[in-house]
Amino acid sequence: MCRFNQHVVAGVLRDGQGRVLLAQRPSGKALAGMWEFPGGKVEAGEDPRAALVRELHEELGVHATIGRRRIAVPGPDIELDVYDVECFSGPLRGREGQALAWVDPLKTEPQWLPPLDRPVLASIRLPDRYLITPTPASGKESDFLDSIKAALAAGTRLIQLRAPCWSRDSLAPLARRVYGLCREHGARLLLNADFELAAVLGLDGVHLPYRIASGLNERPVPASMLLGVSCHSPAELSQAANIGADFATLSPIRVTSSHPSAPALGWDQAQAWVTAARLPVYALGGMSEGDLEMAFDRGFQGIAAIRSLWTALPPQG
Repeated sequence: MCRFNQHVVAGVLRDGQGRVLLAQRPSGKALAGMWEFPGGKVEAGEDPRAALVRELHEELGVHATIGRRRIAVPGPDIELDVYDVECFSGPLRGREGQALAWVDPLKTEPQWLPPLDRPVLASIRLPDRYLITPTPASGKESDFLDSIKAALAAGTRLIQLRAPCWSRDSLAPLARRVYGLCREHGARLLLNADFELAAVLGLDGVHLPYRIASGLNERPVPASMLLGVSCHSPAELSQAANIGADFATLSPIRVTSSHPSAPALGWDQAQAWVTAARLPVYALGGMSEGDLEMAFDRGFQGIAAIRSLWTALPPQG
């Protein structure tokens, strides 16, 4: 007997305060009482965006303009496609008797949502650009911090501090200073690899190389901290999801000068892998801001990069 998954679409509606709309599943349905992003089933032969427009009108009474696909989440019986709603009009109400709530995504507990909606919440909480710093040069911390300030001023809101050759004693004071700059701009700072030091310093999270993530059975940090994982294959993306990572990077999309021998995945191969992932994924490897639209079209959260997002300032003096 052939088995197929039901194709379901959902929309992310926002209000003027940055809150998102959730609908409560009514009694009598599976997962009753949980809160989900509004939407419904795609009919045979129906375009997913057209299906979402129809479902939002049927459920909420609004006329919606659909934006980019935010994330695809595969499940055992359902394939969930989630799109940003650019704008909507009409008297919003629960036309099927469902309760509605506008919530702050940063204050919403994932366990309030069904499992397939939790990666959607994670995606909404993340920006579309992820800066990975070059290794700081010893003795040039001031130049490094100036470049951090420039990146933050340019709008970067998620940074990974990567300093693989630095000792903890040397790295800790630099991490504190970078963290302070991030706080001033409402940005979040992740430390590469060292989840224990990240926790001690009170940073926003940690990004793990896959060599570390592969040996874990669960998150090494609490849910209040972000957890990212570097991935290069479908199996690695699956392991990242299994340990409860909030997001992953997938690389290399293109050949890079830092890893010239690593074969590039290309957009088509990468898209196939991301579609089957169960968490938000950033495209990494030869990326620039000009690749953002392509990344969105292929199902990525956005882009991660070192060189193209790093502003190297001229020496002072």
